[in-house]
Amino acid sequence: MTQSDNNRSSQPTIGQVLDERGVSRRRFMKFCTAMASLMAMPPMMTSALAQNLRQARRPSVIYMPFQECTGCLESLTRSFSPSIENLLFDTISLDYNHTLFAAAGTAAEAARHEAMEANWGEYILIVDGSIPQGAGGVYGTSAGESFVDQLRHAADGAAAILCVGTCASFGGIPYANPNPTGAVPVSEIIHDRPIINVSGCPPIPAVMTGTIVHYLTTGGVPDLDKYGRPSVFYGQSIHDRCYRRRFYDEGKFAKSFDDEGARNGWCLYELGCRGPTTYNACATVKWNEGTSFPIESGHGCIGCSEPNFWDQGGFYEPVTSKLFEDRGQIGGAAAAGVALGAASAYAASRRKKKRSETAGEEESS
Repeated sequence: MTQSDNNRSSQPTIGQVLDERGVSRRRFMKFCTAMASLMAMPPMMTSALAQNLRQARRPSVIYMPFQECTGCLESLTRSFSPSIENLLFDTISLDYNHTLFAAAGTAAEAARHEAMEANWGEYILIVDGSIPQGAGGVYGTSAGESFVDQLRHAADGAAAILCVGTCASFGGIPYANPNPTGAVPVSEIIHDRPIINVSGCPPIPAVMTGTIVHYLTTGGVPDLDKYGRPSVFYGQSIHDRCYRRRFYDEGKFAKSFDDEGARNGWCLYELGCRGPTTYNACATVKWNEGTSFPIESGHGCIGCSEPNFWDQGGFYEPVTSKLFEDRGQIGGAAAAGVALGAASAYAASRRKKKRSETAGEEESS
């Protein structure tokens, strides 16, 4: 048995940690029910989820921030199901994150190396931010090592890699033209480890914690879409689940952010909303403990969970005016489908208006 196996077997299970902390079964089952619902599991799976989660051992998590703005970590700290406290103290063992650490410098780096060595091959590596490769990696260094070398070393001992945010997943804003630092996503450097992309700028807190809990309870990577994102959260476009969709279908579009249409909650498609080409759970999971999401607050989706979202022109132009194919965002058929949908909605609104005018004329006669 290796040192990693010994360390793993000596760690308490999540169930044991919960019992020590006096967490009631009712509270635990309520959490599992919320997780099962969040991950679109059938109701009968709640008991199995609870059993698997109780038997799972708290994994070591190494959180490596690279070329980022700390927005993704800020989002994670606002998680409510589970809360950041439950996540850190009951579900995982966060063994390295220099932003949340009390320690700094040599002490923090020593803790990281110690945790990696003790849990080699078993820990979850969370990567936040893109990786600057330009000029030999000098644009990003820490503790005398480039970010590129740090990532490779940490990835060697990881069981799986969770890329939080669009920067780690797709390069994000640092990757945008002209990309002076040579920034790249994790997947362009690491090719021999399971990679789960949880994109967004920043990602939804519940999507990050839900993905971690899924990995803990199943011991494997969830079903992923073509961009490596969990399909349960990124399987549908925001447009498909948006409460303003009915206005799109009726051909009712706001022309400015302060006109009558905007005040009546009409579709923001003509003001640049990228909901039709953006896949995320914003319209269902929402933000701030399920309070709302940007479209509900009156602003169109900017497509921040998609690759190259920063290089698609202005945020206030209709999506059909952008050259998506150049960046591989959506194919010509998809773009044509969006355009056809808009044209059909417009035609329907014209027919409805014509019928209304005809009915008015007949009534006058």
